[in-house]
Amino acid sequence: MGRTYLEHIGGAKLFTCGSCETVLTNKNELVSTRFTGATGRAFLFDKVVNLKFSDVQDRQMLTGRHMVRDVSCKNCDAKLGWIYEFATEENQKYKEGKVILERALIAEADSFEDGETIPPTHNNRDRTQS
Repeated sequence: MGRTYLEHIGGAKLFTCGSCETVLTNKNELVSTRFTGATGRAFLFDKVVNLKFSDVQDRQMLTGRHMVRDVSCKNCDAKLGWIYEFATEENQKYKEGKVILERALIAEADSFEDGETIPPTHNNRDRTQS
C-alpha cells in the first residue's frame, strides 16, 4: 500500500497523538478549550494534519444537530475526536471545517525551531541550556 506521508505543522507548542506522538497541530491553531467529548474536556482547532476521516454521520449534540466525521491518527489509527462538516443552527456555523481533539487522547509537546519535536514526556526544566 506504500508509506504513510506525515506532515509537520511547525510551531513552538505542539499537540500530538497520545498513542504514537505523531504531530497533529500547534497552539496557534487552537480556537477554544471549552468543549466536551466522550472522554471529557476537548479542544477546537482550525487546522489539524495527519488525520484519517470516517464517513459523514448525522449527530444530535448538546449544541444542535451536526454532520460530523470521526477523526483518527493517520499513523496509528487511534481515535482522536471529530471534524464538523455542517451545522444546522446558524449560531453554530463557526464550527464548520474545524476539528475537535479530545484532551485525554492527545499530548502536548515543545518543538525546537528546526521542527524537531521534544517528546511529550520530556521535562523542559531538566534540559540544559547551551
